[in-house]
Amino acid sequence: MMLLFLLTLPIILIYLLRKARTPPKTPLPPGPPRLPLIGNLHQLATAANLHVYLWQLSKKYGPIFHMKLGSLSILVISSPKLAKEVMKTQDLAFCSRPKLLVQQKLSYNCLDVIFSPYNDHWREVRKITTTHLFSPTKIQSFRPIREDEISRFVAKISCLASARESFNFSELARAISSNLICRIAFGKRYDESGGEMRRFYELLHEVQTLMATFFVSDYFPGFKWVDKITGLIDRVDSTCAKLDSFYQELIDEHLDRNRVKDSEEDDDVLDLLIKLKEDKSCSIELTWDHIKALLMNIFIAATESTAASIVWIMTALIKAPKTMHKVQSEIRNSRGNKGKVDENDLPKLHYLKAVINETMRLYPPAPLLVPRETVERCILEGYEIQPKTVVYINAWAIARDPECWENPYEFVPERFMNNDRDIKGQDFEVIPFGSGRRICPGMSMGLVDLGLTVANLLYFFDWELPQGMLAEDIDMDSSPGIGMHKKIPLLLLAKKYDG
Repeated sequence: MMLLFLLTLPIILIYLLRKARTPPKTPLPPGPPRLPLIGNLHQLATAANLHVYLWQLSKKYGPIFHMKLGSLSILVISSPKLAKEVMKTQDLAFCSRPKLLVQQKLSYNCLDVIFSPYNDHWREVRKITTTHLFSPTKIQSFRPIREDEISRFVAKISCLASARESFNFSELARAISSNLICRIAFGKRYDESGGEMRRFYELLHEVQTLMATFFVSDYFPGFKWVDKITGLIDRVDSTCAKLDSFYQELIDEHLDRNRVKDSEEDDDVLDLLIKLKEDKSCSIELTWDHIKALLMNIFIAATESTAASIVWIMTALIKAPKTMHKVQSEIRNSRGNKGKVDENDLPKLHYLKAVINETMRLYPPAPLLVPRETVERCILEGYEIQPKTVVYINAWAIARDPECWENPYEFVPERFMNNDRDIKGQDFEVIPFGSGRRICPGMSMGLVDLGLTVANLLYFFDWELPQGMLAEDIDMDSSPGIGMHKKIPLLLLAKKYDG
């Protein structure tokens, strides 16, 4: 025995010496305790609003904390400083996307721009969206569509105003947003009470529901059979088939030689994508699946985010009558004798811009942004972050950071006046559209749509709550899900402005 010990002693000493010289492994960020195998899944399963729950955890564990969701390693960022590090300083290390089942199927195996991982394909698709679909020139070309849809919207509210009865403003906001996006993207508008619009809304609702649904295979890749047994795979496949049929109908209509357009300048987004495919003018060969995947991005992201923002702006203003009066005075005093607000007026409406910025600070359309994934090992705040780590950036929590904002929970548009703070991705205290390589490509068009719609609503009408309802009675909760929608529909009463 002693001989054996003496023979192995050198090996033991060498091992201990090497271990002493090996630097200690950088620890993971702190985080809530987890259970074996499932990690923290049981905690997230009970969270009604995930961004609020993660914000509460950040108060305990700090602005960077770690969780384990099955096999996924999760990092949660809740401070402007760290958001800047992730989306600017180390953007390249944090700029990919995790492959989640629903997103992968919806995007035709990640052929889109939102859910595609970071690679050469994504760079080319991103170039298509920024150069051809959402360039300043192209956004300007959609101006007649915006003006026509807003004119129709104003006319509809005028009819409701003459009846002096309250109405569901949330439904109207969804209608104007849907028709704006459908005409810009597909060249079509739908009758709000017709079957096609109902089909559109049903598909949209089903997609949102699926994206907020728990899939076992996202966290335990070897257990996809569980999602199959529960019927979730069939449900996703059925929804994707319906969406594919919807896109194909639109494509067939655009390929019809007898289709009538007002002029060659009236190309919608789908027209442009078809031309790019036929002309083979992209560095990648566009397929119909590429085109459908990009239509999906517009269909899902643009429609609901604009509608939600319109509702939150009007909700915030109806609760703050002095602010409402102030922004209406600015709009009504600046439009001249045109009888409406057009896009040339928007740059002059500084307080309206502040109102929009402040609303999107408090109610960002995607509170957690779209999750990122690390592409390489990196160091963040002294912690070693491994490749394939999923990163949630809590934009909702960041915009409420008391170290950055005075009275962060109050609606105060003045905080955006007489300074350079903005919501376009350069000020990391407020990032409703994200920042860096993964910033929302439709941001500029969305802000024009939003600004022009709200400006005309405030110009043409004075707004009141239903009789007997007080501002403090308005519920400000958001509904569960990945987007931030007002849980209880906003009911308003409009009165035509006669100034």
